[in-house]
Order: sequence, then C-alpha cells, then structure tokens
Amino acid sequence: MMSRTNSNGGAIGGGWLPVVLIALSLFALMAFETAYAVHDRQALADQKRSQEAVVQEGLKLRQELETLASKTAQLAGGGDQGAKTVVEQMKRQGINLTAPKQ
Repeated sequence: MMSRTNSNGGAIGGGWLPVVLIALSLFALMAFETAYAVHDRQALADQKRSQEAVVQEGLKLRQELETLASKTAQLAGGGDQGAKTVVEQMKRQGINLTAPKQ
C-alpha cells in the first residue's frame, strides 16, 4: 500500500495528528478527574450533613457531663461524703474533677 507524502518526504498531516490526539486525551482525562472530584466532594458534604446531628448531641452530652462533674466536685469541696468518694474514685482512674471557678 502506498502512503501519501509531501515534497519533504514526511507524511501529510502526520505532525499534527499525534499532538491533537494527545491534547484530546488529556482534556478527556482532566474532565473525568474533575467530575470524579466533584462527585467525591458532594459525597463528603453529604456525610458531614448526616453526622451533624450526632455531633451536636455529643456536644450537648459533654456539656451536661462537665456540669455534673463540676457540681460533684463542688459538693465534695463542701464536705459531702458521697461526693468525696466519687471524686477519689475518679482520681484513681485518672480523671480529675474540679469545682467551677466563681
């Protein structure tokens, strides 16, 4: 089979075709990667929204626990024997209960 050549001996259009194909391939790859990144970002945002209620509930529970612990320490400081026992047991477990600063 005969190939078409120009007067310089090179194939006609042969220099631009690989460049165009590479450019199109890179464009398609970047478009795919961008779409995939947008999809992943949306999935992460959905996950964050679904966990927001749990996080808020955890913060509320933590505040309640801190209030309970500070009041227990306040009672222990006031001489309540049961509260002193609780504070001592918590100290043995590595948890320090402190009375709130006023």
